[in-house]
Amino acid sequence: METVIPSKEKVTVFNKANQVFGIHIEDARITKSYLLVAFIALLLGGFLGLLQGLNRAGVLELPVWLNYYQILTAHGLLLVVVLSAFFTIGYFYAGLSHTLGGLLPKVRKMAWIGFWMKMFGFVLVVIPILMNEASVMYTFYPPMAAHPMFYFGLVFIVLGVWMLAAGAFVNVSHWRKTHKGQHLPILAFFATGVFVLLVGATAFVAVEVLFMIIPWSLGWVDTINVMVARTLFWAFGHTAVNIWYLTAVSAWYVIVPKIIGGTRFNDYLTRVVVIALVIMNITGGFHHQIIDPGISLPIKFMHVFMSLAIGFPSLMTAYAMFRVFEMTGRRKGGKGVLGWLKKLPWGDVRFLSPFIAMAAFAPAGAGGIVQSTNQLNQVVHNTMWIVGHFHLTLGMTVVMTFFGISYWLVPFVSKRVLTPQMNRIGVVQTIIWTIGMVIMATSMHIVGLLGSPRRTSYTTYGEHAAAQAWDPYMMMIGIGATFLLIAVIIQVYAIFNMMFFAPKGETEFPIAEVEAAESPTPYLTERWGVWVIIMLIVVAMAYVLPLTDMIVNAPPGSPPFKTW
Repeated sequence: METVIPSKEKVTVFNKANQVFGIHIEDARITKSYLLVAFIALLLGGFLGLLQGLNRAGVLELPVWLNYYQILTAHGLLLVVVLSAFFTIGYFYAGLSHTLGGLLPKVRKMAWIGFWMKMFGFVLVVIPILMNEASVMYTFYPPMAAHPMFYFGLVFIVLGVWMLAAGAFVNVSHWRKTHKGQHLPILAFFATGVFVLLVGATAFVAVEVLFMIIPWSLGWVDTINVMVARTLFWAFGHTAVNIWYLTAVSAWYVIVPKIIGGTRFNDYLTRVVVIALVIMNITGGFHHQIIDPGISLPIKFMHVFMSLAIGFPSLMTAYAMFRVFEMTGRRKGGKGVLGWLKKLPWGDVRFLSPFIAMAAFAPAGAGGIVQSTNQLNQVVHNTMWIVGHFHLTLGMTVVMTFFGISYWLVPFVSKRVLTPQMNRIGVVQTIIWTIGMVIMATSMHIVGLLGSPRRTSYTTYGEHAAAQAWDPYMMMIGIGATFLLIAVIIQVYAIFNMMFFAPKGETEFPIAEVEAAESPTPYLTERWGVWVIIMLIVVAMAYVLPLTDMIVNAPPGSPPFKTW
């Protein structure tokens, strides 16, 4: 197999500028804008989450002008779409700037165009939600129909994502042309994989919205094929969750080892993990539809296998991370079986928050296996269990990693420093968030097993005994949501402090080096054209036959309904 020993990067004007002055001021402005939007969305979404938690606990009755399903829709979009997407883009654009010698001028323009397209799209989405004309939740399943403006907003959001992905690809392509034979820097390699997945995932939802839902919501067609719409959505939704996961994984492999004073795990394995996640992520969407009628059992079983296959790179990641932790701890003098744990920097929020995020992925991943199993999914599918699982995966594994990243990324792009006081505040915030999320997610899992449904506002079902048995757990959900809003307020305060008020200074962009004696990585890993083709083949295996069957043997279509 062909191998290439990575050589030193060519010294360019961009590289010199980055080394001497840090990130280019225009590149920093892009990342800061994306991060500001992300954390404002966190604040708004956290407040709405508290309203939901208190309502489900039975201690808050919403006013007549504010519908529970408005809150649920806005909460999901703000945290799942705005927070996650804007943070991911801001983080990776900073990484591309730092590792590729700066963003090209035309890429900066593309980043701003994408930013304003996404912002315009979100304005169009928010207006009908505020008017209670789009309380269709994050999944916007037909036959529930929102105001057409809601769907036009989604179109602009997707177009913005495509513009940003194109900008990333242009910058990567330019670097490769000027650094022939060299491996793409590892963080840029992760970014390439994430933007490939973003394009692949949003292509499905773009087809659903543009060619099915918009004509239907405008009255140009009378009915919609609900099965096809749900399938296209979950080809996107399943992948979106894993995009945010891959973003978190990039920090685990590349950033956290540097913060703890170690080296990063094998470069070859790291790149193989990225490639595997890119190839396998879009498939498996049917495990979200495992109890849907109209989908044959062989197709469901195939998608279950494809879903579970993602577990292999995840297990590789778990091994890699704990090996890095142990080796680093032992180099610092850790003795005995677990003595190395004491040598890790537990008082550093940049490590503590991602570490808890990694630990949370163990029960979160186990819950995902439950939901990918036909018999077990029958029990939990439409219950609060699913909501608890989602909060473990996104609310802890992903968002807590993002929090840890923010404590060095925000000072880096703002040319400020993380003070000891702000670090202590970050540690307190991490502990409060962890307590709140553990209380809430655990209660959601338990009450889900007891039969409490998801997607419903507070009700006792006529004082039914079964529903009343849920009350203690619902109260704990409200308590957890209260802790989480406190943590959100602290986190947003920290972001604004580090961005605008912290002492001026230079903050390192922490990228760990590989082991000195490590074998060179085969250049085959750089063949992105090959990996994308394999990804498309696997996607075709997963979706062509079932979608064709749903279209050719379509059930009766449905007119639009407003159920709220």
